[in-house]
Amino acid sequence: MRCFLMAARMALLEHCRNRLAMWLVLAYLPIWLTLTHTVIAQTPVPLLLRASGETVLANVNHVSQVSGAINAVTQIVGFMMFMVTFKSGAFDRRLAMAGYPRGHLVAAKVCALTFASALISGYATLITSLFWSPQQPVLLAVGVFTAALTYGALGVLLGTLVRGELEGMFLVIMTSIIDIGLQSPVLNPDASSDVLTALPTYGAMQTANTAGFSHAFPLSYIALELAWFVVLTAAGLLMFLRHTRDQSRVDRLPGNEPVLRTAEARSATRL
Repeated sequence: MRCFLMAARMALLEHCRNRLAMWLVLAYLPIWLTLTHTVIAQTPVPLLLRASGETVLANVNHVSQVSGAINAVTQIVGFMMFMVTFKSGAFDRRLAMAGYPRGHLVAAKVCALTFASALISGYATLITSLFWSPQQPVLLAVGVFTAALTYGALGVLLGTLVRGELEGMFLVIMTSIIDIGLQSPVLNPDASSDVLTALPTYGAMQTANTAGFSHAFPLSYIALELAWFVVLTAAGLLMFLRHTRDQSRVDRLPGNEPVLRTAEARSATRL
């Protein structure tokens, strides 16, 4: 427990030190939602709610605010988790080589992700509720929260895969734009296409739209989004374990004597 608490404290401190992310939460999120409310027209648009199996006429302004909130939160949380994982990668490897439990490090990152996602999602839902009244505001927060979890796990995975900050930030932003944009009935009138079911935030978008314009409870779509989170978290865990394993121990396993002899020969040649 002491190791876990120390790792969780380090993870939270890293998030707090990310000033750009803090400014995005405090300024970008309310500005973006306010502009969406001010600029987007108040006209009806057909919206398919698969949770209830009905098509409703929803206000374009309100639909845009739902997709805008998910888009902003996924980008912010994905960016935060990517930066923390990317910058602490070398330090985490040194900790693991020194004997620090790797499972505690991963669990701390997941807890920090959950805390940040809950905080930012609640904040985004509160701002959205200032402009209009969703049918189920708590369920709307759940939809945004699950989307944030998914992109946070994606950020952790990218933090272990890419070699530069620019590449990771670009992948998080572009993935979110494509993902949310294709599901928006404003940008895509055929947003009922079955192809969209394969997108990472499909479950979260269906949950959030159902929360905004219906009284149905989309339990299966919440489970679908959590499944994306579990899969991406497992992939990030495997990559983290791969990057933090002790290569010297692998080389000394029985049957790896040729590897050792080759390494010794190369060292002797250099000397």
